[in-house]
Amino acid sequence: MNEITTINDSVKTEPTAVDAKAAAQRIAFGPIVFQACWIMRKTGLLAALDKSRSKGLSFDEMMAVSGLSHYAITVLVDMGLTADVLWRKEDRYGVTKTGYMLTKDDMTRVNMDFVGDVCYEGSWHLEEALKESKPSGLKVFGEWPTIYQALKSLPERVRQSWFAFDHFYSDHSFPAALPIVFKDKPARIMDVGGNTGKWALACLRHDADVHMTVVDLPGQLREVERNITAAGFADRLRTVHSDMLDPTSTLPEGADVIWMSQFLDCFGEDEVVAILRKAKAAMNERTVLWIMETFIDRQKHEAGAFCLAGTSLYFTAMANGNSRMYRAETFKPLVEKAGLRVVEEIDDLGLGHTLWRCMV
Repeated sequence: MNEITTINDSVKTEPTAVDAKAAAQRIAFGPIVFQACWIMRKTGLLAALDKSRSKGLSFDEMMAVSGLSHYAITVLVDMGLTADVLWRKEDRYGVTKTGYMLTKDDMTRVNMDFVGDVCYEGSWHLEEALKESKPSGLKVFGEWPTIYQALKSLPERVRQSWFAFDHFYSDHSFPAALPIVFKDKPARIMDVGGNTGKWALACLRHDADVHMTVVDLPGQLREVERNITAAGFADRLRTVHSDMLDPTSTLPEGADVIWMSQFLDCFGEDEVVAILRKAKAAMNERTVLWIMETFIDRQKHEAGAFCLAGTSLYFTAMANGNSRMYRAETFKPLVEKAGLRVVEEIDDLGLGHTLWRCMV
């Protein structure tokens, strides 16, 4: 019996030719399956079918709850049945376990909206992005060098789905990371790539004495200042505008802890090394650099590795054209090349995060 190694290094039996051909057809029609399921969710059809439980709904009832025509329900139901999203018993229909996940699972909802709102249209330009190492798909929203400069100008629906995706995974890992980071009682923490200030706010709430410095682009810093001021912690916040891609940029010294969460995956390998060298220049022998990332080869479940591989292609087509979700085995040499040491590794925080403690 033949065995193959999957993306997260687990071993599984190679499928038969019939099964492999069926799987290939699911890929061939994948974009259409996605759209059908996304529409069934957005129109409330999946939610109504889930609510009906084992009773199911008739065609007339599905038309009533979704506002779709008999024809529209027909083609969506046929796709749902063959995609194992729906079941049929005589003239009534309901959701399978897969359909339930599309309806109720928060991770699936966040991922689906991110793909549909942020990635779907721009993915048409993936080949161009791969060849040119530029986020060629971003032009569907406008002309920017990367998505980070574009965030404040994106359509509101797209912004919401982008931030929901970004925050969903960090929101599950931050509570687990806080006691680890604060074990040594840091007085000053520098958050590089602070985004909307969620980590900074979590730290300020966790410790009444800690002071936060957030380093980011101007658009993000305005949101950080607004959010933390609204929470009443402006007196312990400092913001520093710095573009990490600018060769002349530096990081301020004096922090006990430098924090980089889901930040370095936004850059290519050479850029990661350059940023880490800037961090090293701001460190002394007691400074701790904490790096939190979701590494493909540190995932417990194949679905996690699959999602990360898909996210890498978002970086290619939409974000910047040259970054990705890394494997730990690829990332650690970048840390070492920057002159830093990984002295502690903690896997499986939150939803598949790894936390590395780095020192000079």
